[in-house]
Amino acid sequence: MAKLVFALNQSLDGYVDDMTLEPDPVLFRHFIDDMRAMSGCIYGRRMYELMRYWDDERPDWDNAERDFAAAWRSRPKWVVSRTLEQVGPNARLIRDDVEATVRNLKAQRVGTLEVAGPELAASLSPLIDEYRLYLHPVVIGSGKPFFAAPRPPLRLVANERIGESVVRLVYVPR
Repeated sequence: MAKLVFALNQSLDGYVDDMTLEPDPVLFRHFIDDMRAMSGCIYGRRMYELMRYWDDERPDWDNAERDFAAAWRSRPKWVVSRTLEQVGPNARLIRDDVEATVRNLKAQRVGTLEVAGPELAASLSPLIDEYRLYLHPVVIGSGKPFFAAPRPPLRLVANERIGESVVRLVYVPR
């Protein structure tokens, strides 16, 4: 059975923002290795559309960006959307019965499945086995919160400094 993980960069005040919370080279390498280890990714429409950036090779990419793109392209993806008509390579649409579909994915796969996007994670909270918060030392002041809905109590199981200033906190439901 696969473990379902929700992991995102987060500011000190609890917001996620991909444009403000850019990883340093050490954290980016961590994300490359993490993506390579994933059994697959489950995206909401908005997060998937952001991540589609990695589908097309860009001439200005460095080696790390090429490595991440290759890892991302190789992972199976499931995209939760009622508005998208099609998705890119190695991706499948989930239109209805999201929780049952994800429950089946967890039962059929091994390793780690990552759910990306705070709203999607909120809707799947009964199925999430682990929360990984990559805490950046910035205060954004507004935006989309990491936790889009109340959560059951969590228990800290690991913490680790990655790169110059990011701390990864790993929590599991109690």
